[in-house]
Amino acid sequence: MSALKARLTDDMKLAMKSGDKARLGVIRLLLAAIKQKEVDERVTLSDDDVLAILVKQSKQRRESIDQFQTAGRHDLVETEQFELQVIETYLPAKLSEAEIRQIIADTIAATGAQGVAQMGAVMNAVRAKVAGRADLAAVSQWVKAALGG
Repeated sequence: MSALKARLTDDMKLAMKSGDKARLGVIRLLLAAIKQKEVDERVTLSDDDVLAILVKQSKQRRESIDQFQTAGRHDLVETEQFELQVIETYLPAKLSEAEIRQIIADTIAATGAQGVAQMGAVMNAVRAKVAGRADLAAVSQWVKAALGG
């Protein structure tokens, strides 16, 4: 069992004992998503795989928050924000813009990319380095700008 999945399981038990039903519900949703992936692919997930699921879940919450705010559903916004806060406790610390830009510059130098044509190769390398710690849409824009696009 991955360390991250074990941490989620332990936190679920603590939430049950403390009677924190809201947090318990979120953790159960996360564990269900992890279990579903394990069953679908018939594998035991690594920490990187679990992290990818958590990143996907956090992205879904952010998108839901935007949609609910547009629709004026503030009750649902609060619920999604709480779930997002719980999910983010399991994600690694976010990188600063300066750190991300440095990673991009180092990756461009290492790959020898000269223009936007090599953006895919640069993004693949950068994505591996910033997984779960940065918004990939913003990273993509910065990579494109750094490559002169």
